Amino acid sequence: MTNAIVLIEAERNALSTLGGLLAGIDGVAEAYSVTGSWDFAVVVRVRDHEQLAEVVTSGIGQLPGVTRTQTMVAFAAYSKHDLEALFSIGEQPTDQSQP
Repeated sequence: MTNAIVLIEAERNALSTLGGLLAGIDGVAEAYSVTGSWDFAVVVRVRDHEQLAEVVTSGIGQLPGVTRTQTMVAFAAYSKHDLEALFSIGEQPTDQSQP
């Protein structure tokens, strides 16, 4: 699995419609309108790097109003849920109903 975050700069007149278009692209897991130097941040989850290249260049990059992108490929993914599961391996659940 390949995970990436794609930052997107857009033309001002495309801001109101681009989020929905981004979310509709196969491989885009989440699309966020953000503040700062970029207009959108998109989370892409695909099978491999070739599919990532297709999503970014033929999908995101071809949408009307997209002026620039920056793609950051993730080396590893971490979440609070994953870390808690890792450290709880072998622990016995405690009965919270007893004083």
